[in-house]
Amino acid sequence: MPVMTDQNFPRRNGAIDRAREVAAEYQKLFDALPPHSREAEMALLGSLLLDPGVVSDVVTIIERPESFYLESHAAIYKAVRDVDDATSGSDLVQIVERLRNRGQLEGVGGAEYLVELAESVPSAANAVYYARIVRDKARLRSLIDAAARILYEAHATKDDDSETVERLVDDAEKVIFDVARADARTDPQQLVDLLHAELELLEHLEKHGAGGKPTGFDDLDEMLGGLHEGELIILAARPSMGKTAIALNLAEQIALGGRTPLSPRSAGGEMVPVGFFSLEMSKSAVVQRLISAYSGLDSHRLRTGQFSKSEFDDRIVGACATLSEAPIFIDDTPALTLAGLRARARRMHRQHGVRVIMIDYLQLLSAPGAAKESRQVEVSTISRGIKALARELEVPIVCLAQLNRGAEQREGNRPRMSDLRESGSIEQDADVVALLHREDYYHVNDPDWADNHPEKVGLAELIIAKQRNGPTGVVRLTWDSATVRFKNYAGYRDDFDVYTGADEPPMPDASRGAAPFDADAPKTGAGGAFGSRPRTGPAHNHRDGGGPDEDTDNLPI
Repeated sequence: MPVMTDQNFPRRNGAIDRAREVAAEYQKLFDALPPHSREAEMALLGSLLLDPGVVSDVVTIIERPESFYLESHAAIYKAVRDVDDATSGSDLVQIVERLRNRGQLEGVGGAEYLVELAESVPSAANAVYYARIVRDKARLRSLIDAAARILYEAHATKDDDSETVERLVDDAEKVIFDVARADARTDPQQLVDLLHAELELLEHLEKHGAGGKPTGFDDLDEMLGGLHEGELIILAARPSMGKTAIALNLAEQIALGGRTPLSPRSAGGEMVPVGFFSLEMSKSAVVQRLISAYSGLDSHRLRTGQFSKSEFDDRIVGACATLSEAPIFIDDTPALTLAGLRARARRMHRQHGVRVIMIDYLQLLSAPGAAKESRQVEVSTISRGIKALARELEVPIVCLAQLNRGAEQREGNRPRMSDLRESGSIEQDADVVALLHREDYYHVNDPDWADNHPEKVGLAELIIAKQRNGPTGVVRLTWDSATVRFKNYAGYRDDFDVYTGADEPPMPDASRGAAPFDADAPKTGAGGAFGSRPRTGPAHNHRDGGGPDEDTDNLPI
């Protein structure tokens, strides 16, 4: 039998050669000095010693002494900063004394080296330029350090399971993200510039509503003031209540800037890139839902192909044309872990600039490390991780969640925050908790109930059970089961001029605002700003969710 050698496997042999070449290149890189500019560091320190007045300009660029490559230069810079902070100015003598008192003077080269630095530059005019060079070299070193850590972790890991790999990828992305944001700073601005910017913002608010991102559901926007950066919004319901449907409606309306026939008050708004993580449905199913909801065609007919040529040409193609403009990015990766979600969300945010993220739904995520303790600990870890992600990316995250059967065991079937499934920490981490409720769902096979309660057929309620920075209450929507769509409650029904019987209080309509009380309150702007009209629901304000959780049964319908 012939002896098997690498020559018998040329492809394998070529791969080994390439690996050796790469390893040799790595070795050259590791043997080289890290990026730095001794000349720029000397020129910068000389400028600071020559003219202490430029210290205030430099510290906005270089905050940490560690940005200097040479330890002696870092010690001198720290002494300059400390003397300037203590005396509102510095001179060479004070800096020499500060270094001597710390026992560092001889280590940095003595007083002679400081004099040499001061004499090495003709003026301090280019101090900011030198500071930027020092900062950029420091960032390159940070990047190399991060890459080295990633390389080491990838080689050193002994586990080859998916959980470990995902954790490494998540850690790697976070390290790079931290390097990218490390030197993000804002410069001071003159009041007159800030006033101009504030006036523009106020003018925009007067015309279009509050500063959060409009959802297209007008009463919800009035209640929440839109979706705000860094917030976690939990949208919870029992199965089959319409969680995915309302999430897709929100994604479409937010992405299109409210440019939909069903939310005309928000029309003309800015398009907003939306990231949609669908852990339950495939991309194809999500797209089909979007087409049905926007075209108004029955979802079952769409799924089974029971539509005419004219419906296809006019409604389906038209809906696709509009939806193709929507900056919605769909990820249907199943069985995502928290680490995998964070990695994909960061990538989506970086590559596509998504400014709203939606997750369908929380209990389908996993955190294998925490799962070893209990499911409650795992869900708590997931909710905290999603909240941290919202703050890290500075985007609102709308996360769907399932409720337990508690609501179905009480009269009226109305949900409470305590029904959030598997963890009480979800309500603590959330900035907003909205509970979706449709009473007619529980009476779908009861025609007598529909005859006795016609005003509740198709009525959906978003019970805002918690809002950290605003009031709680109930937002009413209309549910269209055929097209799997939620619509603004007032003004979008065939009988929109008549809402209730004569013995009942009038319900809101699209032209008069969000609630029956204070109907004569003045409106501002084109359709009324979020804060200019009365809010839907009660005026209770339980900002941290500590209010009457058990009393949500008593909220007015």
